Amino acid sequence: MISSQISRTINILLVEDSQSDANLTIREFKKSKISNTLHWVEDGESAIAYLRKEGEYVNAASCDLILLDLNLPGMDGQEVLAEVKSDPDLKQIPVVVLTTSADEQDVLKSYNLNANCYLTKPVDIQQFLNVVQLINNFWLAAVRLPPN
Repeated sequence: MISSQISRTINILLVEDSQSDANLTIREFKKSKISNTLHWVEDGESAIAYLRKEGEYVNAASCDLILLDLNLPGMDGQEVLAEVKSDPDLKQIPVVVLTTSADEQDVLKSYNLNANCYLTKPVDIQQFLNVVQLINNFWLAAVRLPPN
């Protein structure tokens, strides 16, 4: 199945405080056959500013997909998720929680906050890359994302 999204660039916001995880994710998304631009911020406050096009992000592209770590400095990922899903201008953006936590309470809370997907990051680098590729294949190629 060929996605109708192939004709446009998919804008992804990666909210991740680990530079090594961010670099691996960015590298895998660059391999995609679907045109995408991945924007990276390292904390929750920056994520909200980016999404609302505030401050240094006034000219930021609208997001089609958010990849969200829960373990962030300052405003954590669940606080970001709550902000996004309670904002009428942002709530339609799919949020994929991609985090090291496998805690059932984190999973339940994330889904209660309307996360679209919850994935636990594997410790093994190759398995992590496989998960990123699965996200890429599913969310960029198979899923029809809302228009931005």
